[in-house]
Amino acid sequence: MQLKIMPKKKRLSAGRVPLILFLCQTISALEVPLDPKLLEDLVQPPTITHQSPKDYIIDPRENIVIQCEAKGKPPPSFSWTRNGTHFDIDKDPLVTMKPDSGTLIINIMSEGKAETYEGVYQCTARNERGAAISNNIVIRPSRSPLWTKEKLEPITLQNGQPLVLPCRPPIGLPPAIIFWMDNSFQRLPQSERVSQGLNGDLYFSNVLPEDTREDYICYARFNHTQTIQQKQPISLKVISAKSSRERPPTFLTPEGNASHKEELRGNVLSLECIAEGLPTPLIYWIKEDGTLPTNRTVYRNFQKTLQIIQVSEADSGNYQCIAKNALGAIHHTISVTVKAAPYWIMAPQNLVLSPGEDGTLICRANGNPKPRISWLTNGVPIEIAPDDPSRRIDGDTIIFSNVQERSSAVYQCNASNEYGYLLANAFVNVLAEPPRILTSANTLYQVIANRPAFLDCAFFGSPLPTIEWFKGAKGSALHEDIYVFHENGTLEIPVAQKDNTGTYTCVARNKLGTAKNEVHVEVKDPTRIIEQPEYAVVQRGSTVSFECRVKHDHTLIATVTWLKDNGELPNDERFTVAKDHLVVTDVRDDDGGTYTCVANTTLDDVSASAVLSVVAPTPTPAPIYDVPNPPFDLELTSQLDTSVQLSWTPGDDNNSPITKFIIEYEDAMHEAGLWHHQAEVSGTQTTAQLKLSPYVNYSFRVMAENSIGRSLPSEASEQYQTKAAEPDKNPTAVEGLGSEPDNLVITWKPLNGFESNGPGLQYKVSWRQKDGDDEWTSVVVANVSKYIVSGTPTFVPYLIKVQALNVVGFAPEPAVVMGHSGEDLPMVAPGNVRVNVVNSTLAEVHWDPVPLKSIRGHLQGYRIYYWKAQSSSQRNRRHIEKKILTFQGSKTHGMLPGLEPFSHYTLNVRVVNGKGEGPASPDRAFSTPEGVPSAPSSLKIVNPTLDSLTLEWDPPSHPNGLLTEYTLKYQPINSTHELGPLIDLKIPANKTRWTLKNLNFSTRYKFYFYAQTSVGPGSQITEEAVTTVDEAGILPPDVGAGKVQAVNPRISNLTAAAAETSANISWKYEGPEHVNFYVEYGVAGSKEEWRKEIVNGSWSFFGLKGLMPGTAYKVRVGAEGDSGFVSSEAVFETGPAMASRQVDIATQGWFIGLMCAVALLILILLIVCFIRRNKGGKYPVKEKEDAHADPEIQPMKEDDGTFGEYSDAEDHKPLKKGSRTPSDRTVKKEDSDDSLVDYGEGVNGQFNEDGSFIGQYSGKKEKEPAEGNESSEAPSPVNAMNSFV
Repeated sequence: MQLKIMPKKKRLSAGRVPLILFLCQTISALEVPLDPKLLEDLVQPPTITHQSPKDYIIDPRENIVIQCEAKGKPPPSFSWTRNGTHFDIDKDPLVTMKPDSGTLIINIMSEGKAETYEGVYQCTARNERGAAISNNIVIRPSRSPLWTKEKLEPITLQNGQPLVLPCRPPIGLPPAIIFWMDNSFQRLPQSERVSQGLNGDLYFSNVLPEDTREDYICYARFNHTQTIQQKQPISLKVISAKSSRERPPTFLTPEGNASHKEELRGNVLSLECIAEGLPTPLIYWIKEDGTLPTNRTVYRNFQKTLQIIQVSEADSGNYQCIAKNALGAIHHTISVTVKAAPYWIMAPQNLVLSPGEDGTLICRANGNPKPRISWLTNGVPIEIAPDDPSRRIDGDTIIFSNVQERSSAVYQCNASNEYGYLLANAFVNVLAEPPRILTSANTLYQVIANRPAFLDCAFFGSPLPTIEWFKGAKGSALHEDIYVFHENGTLEIPVAQKDNTGTYTCVARNKLGTAKNEVHVEVKDPTRIIEQPEYAVVQRGSTVSFECRVKHDHTLIATVTWLKDNGELPNDERFTVAKDHLVVTDVRDDDGGTYTCVANTTLDDVSASAVLSVVAPTPTPAPIYDVPNPPFDLELTSQLDTSVQLSWTPGDDNNSPITKFIIEYEDAMHEAGLWHHQAEVSGTQTTAQLKLSPYVNYSFRVMAENSIGRSLPSEASEQYQTKAAEPDKNPTAVEGLGSEPDNLVITWKPLNGFESNGPGLQYKVSWRQKDGDDEWTSVVVANVSKYIVSGTPTFVPYLIKVQALNVVGFAPEPAVVMGHSGEDLPMVAPGNVRVNVVNSTLAEVHWDPVPLKSIRGHLQGYRIYYWKAQSSSQRNRRHIEKKILTFQGSKTHGMLPGLEPFSHYTLNVRVVNGKGEGPASPDRAFSTPEGVPSAPSSLKIVNPTLDSLTLEWDPPSHPNGLLTEYTLKYQPINSTHELGPLIDLKIPANKTRWTLKNLNFSTRYKFYFYAQTSVGPGSQITEEAVTTVDEAGILPPDVGAGKVQAVNPRISNLTAAAAETSANISWKYEGPEHVNFYVEYGVAGSKEEWRKEIVNGSWSFFGLKGLMPGTAYKVRVGAEGDSGFVSSEAVFETGPAMASRQVDIATQGWFIGLMCAVALLILILLIVCFIRRNKGGKYPVKEKEDAHADPEIQPMKEDDGTFGEYSDAEDHKPLKKGSRTPSDRTVKKEDSDDSLVDYGEGVNGQFNEDGSFIGQYSGKKEKEPAEGNESSEAPSPVNAMNSFV
């Protein structure tokens, strides 16, 4: 601890002639300064300087390092306890202690488990003066558990409803960080409507159709082990409702009207309120009976979370969150209580006392609840520690009286409550030391006259020394009437004057000796501005100048800086700063302001300011502006070897003031015709003093510049050649690198002709070995840029320098750089190569480093070659595919990722330098354990029958082990795409074909198929197939049941069957499942927008109603969502309007059929009567019918729409099998307007001839064999009516 410089002044009695400063102890204790030399000599009890945190969470994949560092004199020894008992590290081969340290290293990477070393550890540092102890360090390995397996059912909601998607992450150590993403690892967008709560759940105030997705995935990131765990995806489908009823807010979290929250002092208080409602409610926060702390309050998660940073007891109280939307508002009150773990009011401080002195140790802490204070000495509770008559305990204070050397010890103060504890070590060190002065001798203090000066005299001694100051070699002690003495030994001169310059001596005395130190004082003249800038009013476009002349102490260097409005001057060429003034040309309106001149030295600074006001100029005729005319009359005067003065006459400025002159030169000797920039001067100057280089034939020219641009160059001046001189600089970019193992190539960037300063430019190249005693070897070479030294040893450091010279002499001594002779390939291979297989795809390789001398070059790193052992079928290949990983620098271990499970690998390690690779280490073979297999290569469903399906598959391309079995899971899918019960089946690993029997006919099944090794199941492959409807088959071969459907989305075979005011639309879909369709239609040839109807589910048919009779319509079908594909358009025409047509199709068919039957009976009766009258015989109608070859009722003729013969009314023969017409020849209309009859399922369910819709959605279970698509069923009245239409 350092001596404190106390601002408090201590004056002695004026009655004493020699005034001596006695420094008193504030708390009867002496502080030990942290002076290295002092600490080396003093005996000192142990002090803990570094330790691991109290709650220490470790990575189970790495070695455990428990830190404990301490200092003391003599150096302390260390011991440990574990769970309250002595921890004998010598008995555990995995535990070592760092030398000269108490830090433990537990090597669990080679063997052992982190869980074995869980517990509470405490370190003790001990020497002859006492023992210091560390905190209780609780060691716990981090954990990142997997999610428990669960079956997540798809969620279906109507538009506008609230929703909470639970996350429920696994409990890890430390707790995981939660976030929601999709399958593409893109974060899900959040807003006032959708947001993540503090518990990780995803809250929807109300759902919208765009929320529909199948990949709501909750991720848990465990930062300590750098792992991420994933929950099973959640599927959400939002059904669009015609209108969603708006509702006032209600809280999703927290529940009820009130809740309680408890937080610890110093933490971040987080309060959360999430509400649902329609429209989306907004959240507001207030604190009852108080205001929120503005500088510590943060709103997060779209104001749903209120955070208060560094919370304290004053933040306790009731907080209210208010959720509000257009329909109302609700509130929730959170009662907050802030507790506190112990915190220091006054931690005990180290005491250094001399024998016989008194002192105190004070330990004061606060908390909620109030912490309990307990004392220990040298790590032992003070109640059972050896008695010390010099100490007395008074609650939180230990009082020491008349201490002796045996009173030295380390005391521990423990303040604890239910929320934590504090532990502080403070030693009492009883020393007898003569005075020492710690301030550096002969320190020089430079001060400005009339200002205070402080002369330091830091000191130490035990007992506390007295301090005395003297001026001059034989001066008397200083008195209080002029000087001020501080308790830390500092001497203050309140107002320094010139006569205070001189040497001052500080003397420290105690009963054990005396020490003194001299310091020196120089008093400097203050800096003054003798000509200050003055207020100026100038016209726009004119020039203004501000003066600033400075006078300062001649031994100091002054710098002058100009400011505008307390900031830097504008970066504008119009502002020119000279030695004593600032010039602003072409003044603008924004140049107005305050200009300040600041003069600085190393000891003081002064400033002066003036205001510039800009006014409009007096109106004048509009001038013609142009670039200046070229300067003329160039003249060279004051011609010296290294300088010359150039003067010129400016040309006309053409109504724009000249702002600067640019001077260029030509070197006729080295670069004739090429002009270079020499200097720039203010537009107010017509002369310039130019610095020249030796051995150059100069010509000069001048150009003028104004705001319009730059003038043409002037005529060139007369030539002036300077004398030759030795070079004033040496080559740059000097390097020494070897191109071969036995040479050193020295290169440099040569000087150009202008830099040579004379004829005969050459270079003196010198070199010698860095680590040897050899003299420099030198050689003079011509004007080149490289020299090769041969016969050098391999890769040896050399010192190199290159010096320029010409006929006049040498350049200054060059800088020495270090290079190396050439590298050679390394000689030694890395040894002791070890492989630790981490898992089935990762291995860790360790090796011993090679000796540095064997590298013979710059160490680039180590390179691992590894390759997979070839199978017998691959051994005929000439080339083995080897992989290479390079590890930079001197690393002695590395990870091999991307290995194949259940494989044999071989590797070797080589060291790499700048020349190349060294020899390979002996090959080291290792094997990776089994992993989970990849998905089977293929899965086909063949030979579908009524109740069976045969599956054929190819094994996984990467089995990653020995296959133990296959698992087949399958479940039926009904017509509404709902999944049935899941059936699990195990299949031997040697099978590639399996037949499933006793399946439901005409049923779609979904299959999940994967292989397993002893490690576990691999990735699955899925397929779908359908059992056939009956033996004959209903679907054509290209879409037959049991075939796996195409996955490229496509809508084809769009057809329309139209009636008068309605039409049945059907289509064929090929692609992924669970697609929602829509139908768009409009009047053909019209520019009106398409009308859109949403299809229920994923049906492939739809009925359009409310159409206009006799109108041509266009129609197309599309898919909702991301797929976004649309069919081609089709055109159909509705039938003409009929006055007698009724709306109900079923009733209309029944009525017309009945009328036709009555007419047919009357016609038959008339024919029979006519025949009997002509023949005179009696033939009853029944006999005539029996004479017919086909007794069945004839179907209606499609060409003219009339009925065939109808049976006698007395003949009640049933309709043919498969007919849907009831025996009473009536058709019952379905109750729902959205029935399958309306969608074309009535009677035969067929729309077109390509079979795209035949039987797919009909309710028929059986059919008689028929040719083509014709039906032999008896027609119903509905059929007859459909034929008419």
